[in-house]
Amino acid sequence: MTFQAPKGTFDWIPPRSERVLAVRDALAAPLRRAGYGYVETPSFEDTELFKRGVGESTDVVSKEMYTFLDKGGRSITLRPEGTAPVVRAVLQHGLHNGQLPVKLWYSGSQYRYERAQKGRYRHFWQVGAEALGAEDPALDAELIVLAWQGYAALGLTGVRLLLNSLGDRQCRPVYRAALQEFLRGLDLDEPTRERIEINPLRVLDDKRSEVQEQLTGAPLVIDHLCGDCKAYHEEVRWLLTAAAVPYADDPRLVRGLDYYTRTTFEFVHDGLGSQSAVGGGGRYDGLSEVIGGPPLPSVGWALGVDRTILAMEAEGLLDDAADARLVDVYGVALGEEAKRRMFLLVTDLRQAGVGADMAYGSRGMKGAMKAADRSGARFALILGERDLAAEAVQVKDLTTAEQTEVPLTEVVTTLKGKLK
Repeated sequence: MTFQAPKGTFDWIPPRSERVLAVRDALAAPLRRAGYGYVETPSFEDTELFKRGVGESTDVVSKEMYTFLDKGGRSITLRPEGTAPVVRAVLQHGLHNGQLPVKLWYSGSQYRYERAQKGRYRHFWQVGAEALGAEDPALDAELIVLAWQGYAALGLTGVRLLLNSLGDRQCRPVYRAALQEFLRGLDLDEPTRERIEINPLRVLDDKRSEVQEQLTGAPLVIDHLCGDCKAYHEEVRWLLTAAAVPYADDPRLVRGLDYYTRTTFEFVHDGLGSQSAVGGGGRYDGLSEVIGGPPLPSVGWALGVDRTILAMEAEGLLDDAADARLVDVYGVALGEEAKRRMFLLVTDLRQAGVGADMAYGSRGMKGAMKAADRSGARFALILGERDLAAEAVQVKDLTTAEQTEVPLTEVVTTLKGKLK
């Protein structure tokens, strides 16, 4: 029997897997420059954390969570999203009792039982950021700008930012009532009608065409914002414009999780087909209280690594040749004594910061040079008995085929100079 990865999942393998690390680092770099510290939470949590934090009416909780009883009889859920666990960690470790806002970023796997398709998987990787403990439009704008800078660093030009406000606990009830009244008059199936009474905003997020076609004329939350929410939203918009981050107002934009308030946003890319969102987030001022903590107004986002890579592929930004280069130098030794000396050379190169590998096993010259070509290395080191006698090694440029003899004592310095 040959095992396969579970349906809806896939393996990242070299050389494509190197892109994952590069994307993660590019998206995280602006956060680290802005003072965000790294946090890592468990891959599974108490199921109740997600039921209360994410919302029982959401598709995530009602349909998509991987939930099971552990050996102690506790209900455990694989992490479907990163925000609720981060807030739990902040509260558990008392970070909110120190300097505010608490600025954190994370990177890791999420798990949802999705209807598997390209760009929508059951196991996916995100880079996320959360700023907890401050209600300030500048903080909302900061996080949006930092995400924008991450996409720009990857060379992406087709990412678009959609922006909306969902109001707060003062003005949301008025909008909720108006939306419910509108939705009750539509021809909807029974599960959707039940959702109207629990969380009507979820109906707006329904992607089915038969639902979307009936939503023309639905009341918009932007028309029901209180004065404070309007002013807050206008300040976020002003800051983004001043920071030269283009956006489009989308009055129908909602997010798939219940905890969002006020600022909500989504990054989309038109080269991905139906799964166009590459990331998104917003403000979630009441989440801490919902899971048993004190008031802790917060804002954050999560960016999909796999979808970002798909967007880069759509824009032709991925260099297959560069992806294939795992090392810069590849050693080819002929004979046992030469292999021992090559082992030490490769070790010295690695210690000096040069990516290096060598041919193992009993390959002959031809097979070893083929391995050097496949490695993507720029240079091959060729060492035989004559070279050992001369205390030298042959350095071959695998791009130009030019070959020079370099003293063994100067190999590391010479190659570091060539690789600058």
